[in-house]
Amino acid sequence: MQHAVGAPLPPPQGPGNGPAGWSHQAQHPGHPGPPGPPPIPPAPGQAPPNPGRGQTPQPPPAPGHAPQAPPHGQTPQPPPAPGQAPQPPAPGQAPPPPAPAQAPQYGWSGTGPTPPPSGGQVTGHVQLPPGGPVPLPAPPAEPGTGGATLAVLLIGPAGAGKTTVARLWAARRRVPTAHVSLDDVREWVCSGFADPQAGWNDHSEAQYRLARRTCGFAARNFLANGISCILDDAVFPDRPVVGLGGWKRHVGPGLLPVVLLPGLEIVLERNAARSGNRRLSDEEVARIHGRMAGWYGSGLPIIDNSTYDVETTARVLDDVLARSIASPPAW
Repeated sequence: MQHAVGAPLPPPQGPGNGPAGWSHQAQHPGHPGPPGPPPIPPAPGQAPPNPGRGQTPQPPPAPGHAPQAPPHGQTPQPPPAPGQAPQPPAPGQAPPPPAPAQAPQYGWSGTGPTPPPSGGQVTGHVQLPPGGPVPLPAPPAEPGTGGATLAVLLIGPAGAGKTTVARLWAARRRVPTAHVSLDDVREWVCSGFADPQAGWNDHSEAQYRLARRTCGFAARNFLANGISCILDDAVFPDRPVVGLGGWKRHVGPGLLPVVLLPGLEIVLERNAARSGNRRLSDEEVARIHGRMAGWYGSGLPIIDNSTYDVETTARVLDDVLARSIASPPAW
C-alpha cells in the first residue's frame, strides 16, 4: 500500500499492540496515534449494532478498516457515483469529515505500467529508444575519435591485452563509452559452463554464439542512447560466419573492427600471468596465435603492441579508429 507524503505509517499489526520494541508514542509529528483494532463484523443475517441513547456516533473508519454503522435513527447514505458531487448534509447534521488523502498509485498494474496523470512528473518512467543496427559514425572534427559515438570490436588472441586496452580506452574518452567483454558475458553461465580449457565443442560454441548475440544487443542499446561501446573478442579469420560476420549481424554495418596482435612470446608471457579458466596451455595459446595471423592481408587495421604499454596502445587505437571512420575498412 502506498501512502501520501507526510501521512503516518500504517499501524502495527496485532490487537492493540505492535511488534516488540514499538510504542504508540513513536508517531509521525503532528498526527494522532494509530486507530484501535477494527470492529468485529456482524454475523450473516444479523443487523449491525446501533449506538445506544446518549452515545456519540463513531468517526469514519481509517483506511483499511471496515465501516461502522450510522448513528441510531439515521439512514446510511450510499457513496456518490463516479463524477457525481456528494450529497449535502441534512439540516442540523454535521458534514462528514473529508476522506484521508492517498498517494497516487503509479507503477505496474496487471496489464503494464500505469501512466501518471496529465502534467504529472513521476520518476521511474524514463523512455529509452530501442536499439537498431549501428550505422557508420560521422567523421570527427578534431584529432582522434573526439566526441564521436561509435561501436568498436577489438579482436585478438588470448593474452593480447584486449580487455585491458579496451577498458582504458573507454575510460579515457571524454564522451560516455561502455566496455563489454565477451568473456565476462560468457561467464554469466554458472551451471553447465563450457570451460575453454576443455577445448572447442558444441557446448562452448553455443555459449560463445549466445554471448556474442547478447553483447550485440547491449552495444545496439548503448549506441541508441548516445553511449559508445567497445567489445573485445577472439575472432578467428578462418571462421567468418561464427566470428566477424556474426558481429556484423548483431551490431550493424557501423561496427569498426581492429585487430590487436602482439608477438607470440608476448602473448605467452601474458597468458602465464593469468589464473583460473582464462589461463590456457602454451600449446593452445600458440595455436590460437597462429590462426590469428590470418588477419594479415584481410584489410582490417592491425596493431602490433609487442613494444607498447597500455597507455600507448590505447592512444594508437584511438588514432587507428579515427582513420577507420574517415575510410571504413571493407569487411
